[in-house]
Amino acid sequence: MRRTYLGEFEEMVLLMVAILNGEGYGVTISQALEEHTGRSVTFGTVHNTLIRLEEKGFVKSELGGASTERGGRRKRIFKVTALGSRALHDIQELRKDLWQMIPFNSLKLSGL
Repeated sequence: MRRTYLGEFEEMVLLMVAILNGEGYGVTISQALEEHTGRSVTFGTVHNTLIRLEEKGFVKSELGGASTERGGRRKRIFKVTALGSRALHDIQELRKDLWQMIPFNSLKLSGL
């Protein structure tokens, strides 16, 4: 099976979809990313990333109910798929393995 790789921002968006556990849509994902990473992100960037993740099969979306505060528009709710879950676990394992390969003193910060 051909492996699909994720960029850093794709990984963060996918992680946030998992964290929000079926309650995530574009705005909440954008807000949560800003809150938890300190990065400034735009809705458009998150939206495009969600679409790309859906095309790759890492997330699926469905339309939620319409609400009056959204002018009757429906939210597109995102959930992680089995493939997305597998990708996150693979990335976590790879990062763990790579961190364990770093020699003890190679990342020593000067002055600490």
